Amino acid sequence: MPKPSALLFDFGGTLDCPSHWLDRFLKHYQAAGFDITREELDPAFDFATKAGYAAGKSMERFKLGDLVRFLVGNQFEYLRGEGPERFRESLSKMDSRERFKNVERVRESFLKETTAGLADSKEILGRLKPHFRLGVISNWYGNLDAIIAEAGMSRLFDSITDSARVHAFKPDVTIFQAALKSLGTTAHQTAMVGDSMNKDLAPAHRIGMRTVFLRSVGHEHEPAASAAQSSNGTGSDFAPDHTIHSLEEILTLAW
Repeated sequence: MPKPSALLFDFGGTLDCPSHWLDRFLKHYQAAGFDITREELDPAFDFATKAGYAAGKSMERFKLGDLVRFLVGNQFEYLRGEGPERFRESLSKMDSRERFKNVERVRESFLKETTAGLADSKEILGRLKPHFRLGVISNWYGNLDAIIAEAGMSRLFDSITDSARVHAFKPDVTIFQAALKSLGTTAHQTAMVGDSMNKDLAPAHRIGMRTVFLRSVGHEHEPAASAAQSSNGTGSDFAPDHTIHSLEEILTLAW
């Protein structure tokens, strides 16, 4: 099979930092002194994500720092009312100013890590750009183009596909078809690079794209890859065409 002419990248957990956002938020909560587990943070993470999707066009003006503050603020509000008892007790002892300081503490450390991750990815994408058409596809909030522009990465991408803009979310193949159309390539000409077997790679595989699995922190919490449907829709096993442990490995990948 010839070398692909285009690469389509997931954003969160792939280009910003090789780790699922839930795991990253957990790390920053714990670093800020909060005693919370992944299982306890998960519903707050889900609540904040859905709040972002529901906010509509108001999210389009958000830069990265605004977005992270929105998400952490909503996580705190969920935990304050629905979180584990020890967390609710801890927050109940804080006044609004102290709660805001804690939101900012988690936000700032998360933002610093994300900014560094994007800078690393920018350098790698710059080296890939002469050889491939590049696109990004993400379940996002309508402001992915603004986030990418803020990171100084706009010139590197031939297309940006944001679920809120196309009204389709991974793993629905509709968003992948929209991304390919925007990128100006076919499925067989394009490889999908992502950190989720189920949201990134299974649907890409199903429509005939090659797949590159970025094996990052958080993937082990997904259902087994064997649950993902193959191209014939039978639910049989599939394996990614390539597995990498850092984005930089794409530079030397033997297609």
